[in-house]
Amino acid sequence: MGPLKKIQYNCRKATFLIEKKQLASLTLREKLELRIHLAGCSICRTFQKQSILINRMVKDMFTNSQHQQFTLDDDYKKQLQDKIDQQLNKN
Repeated sequence: MGPLKKIQYNCRKATFLIEKKQLASLTLREKLELRIHLAGCSICRTFQKQSILINRMVKDMFTNSQHQQFTLDDDYKKQLQDKIDQQLNKN
């Protein structure tokens, strides 16, 4: 597989770069790789839009002076931890 094909079809790396881009600047090579991949992958374009929206909402939630304090009850936390443990044990 040629280098262009690798860039185009590597969704795992693209999602990493999408997240990295929101936290730090990408190198010129990373920007190019991501742009090429997004040009041909509608799923990663959708992921990018959703990721940006989620990060913006979380940021707004924590920076808004009128935000409510959100807490999870202990039962829910235990269920969530059990699900995480199950997924980790699958691999």
